[in-house]
Amino acid sequence: MNSADLTPLTARRGASLQGRVRVPGDKSISHRALILGAMTVGETTVSGLLEGEDVLHTAAAMRALGARLERTPEGLWRIQGVGVGGFAQPSAPLDFGNSGTGCRLAIGAVAGSPVTATFDGDASLRSRPMRRVLDPLEKMGARVIQAAEGGRLPLTLQGAADPIPIVYESPVPSAQLKSAVLLAGLAAPGETTVIEAEATRDHTERLLKHFGAKLTGKPHGEHGRRITLQGQPELEPAKVVVPADPSSAAFPLVAALISPGSDLILEAVMTNPLRTGLVKTLLEMGANIETLETRDDGGEEVADLRVRAGALKGVEVPPERAPSMIDEYLILAVAASFAQGTTRMRGLQELRVKESDRLAATADMLRVNGVDVAIDGDDLIVNGKGTVAGGGEVATHMDHRIAMSALMLGLASENPVRIDDSSFIATSFPGFVELMRSLGADLT
Repeated sequence: MNSADLTPLTARRGASLQGRVRVPGDKSISHRALILGAMTVGETTVSGLLEGEDVLHTAAAMRALGARLERTPEGLWRIQGVGVGGFAQPSAPLDFGNSGTGCRLAIGAVAGSPVTATFDGDASLRSRPMRRVLDPLEKMGARVIQAAEGGRLPLTLQGAADPIPIVYESPVPSAQLKSAVLLAGLAAPGETTVIEAEATRDHTERLLKHFGAKLTGKPHGEHGRRITLQGQPELEPAKVVVPADPSSAAFPLVAALISPGSDLILEAVMTNPLRTGLVKTLLEMGANIETLETRDDGGEEVADLRVRAGALKGVEVPPERAPSMIDEYLILAVAASFAQGTTRMRGLQELRVKESDRLAATADMLRVNGVDVAIDGDDLIVNGKGTVAGGGEVATHMDHRIAMSALMLGLASENPVRIDDSSFIATSFPGFVELMRSLGADLT
């Protein structure tokens, strides 16, 4: 990217954070609602959709595959689906921008339709591994016509005319991989089964049931799940209410914990137990997080959370917690920097294949701001001293979560923290800077 296209931003320590706010809708559910809505027959409505760039790329892809999507002036999305296996041949490559989730899920959905589609994205997405998703889909009858080295984008996939149901044991804990297989399995006769050694977020399973699919999940081993889907259902149009994204809520939440005097209420945050690893860890660190009200919204548990600043202590985070908070380790590392003592986050190999090598980038973000941090194998070790010097400039590597984490670090550091580019934040959290400023954050 040309330096003239960059949008630097600086965070400074200032007043405490105060207020009551709802962060945008959950990104994981937004992608899935659009894709499953496109695979129904009839009209699905989605409210609270995250209208960030990642999700809008998925919406554009569903249009290109033949579904009709309309956004009302009130923000309600209406989707006229084409049915399972009913996608049309797209006339141009499907561009997913920066979104690994949208791309991998759509690859799975297309794999069960007798069409050929080319998938592409930005430089960051082109660098991310797709082979893990393609392997099981090829077993189901899909065929990779062309791909960049290592099965990366741009890739052209020919969907299966007669998809084959499989039993697939996932080699890595990945909700995207599991979801791709299940979405392809919708078009296959009989049962498609995915076995996970470590249970990952279950939004696809919950939404599949919400749309009328027959699906069962059983424990497998100590931490795993065995998920079985009955193929060739006629998915029923459904109303989807997207709850507030816990991964987005994590940024103002941690900022409030580390900014003295802060008192913040985050509304309607999804508290699905497979997404609450960060809150569980912060509570172990002594965080003042109070659940005010819980309720059910569109098949997902949601709650209002009250967050107040206070002292934190270092803890050890076990590797089996990673699937429930894989996107939150960056902001947890910020909290750990302001804690007293050592926080060791174990088993973070999955962070190496995200939008950037997030394990190395997180360590760099902290180190340039005076934090004592180390990487030991796949573990991140932060030696917190209660305060952070700050004063550094952070390279964001086109990664929205690095950008937001670094800015939250700057809100409580002794000296300002600058990021080289804030333009990618909109991929997952449109309006982030304005929202944080409304709570009292000094971002310029």
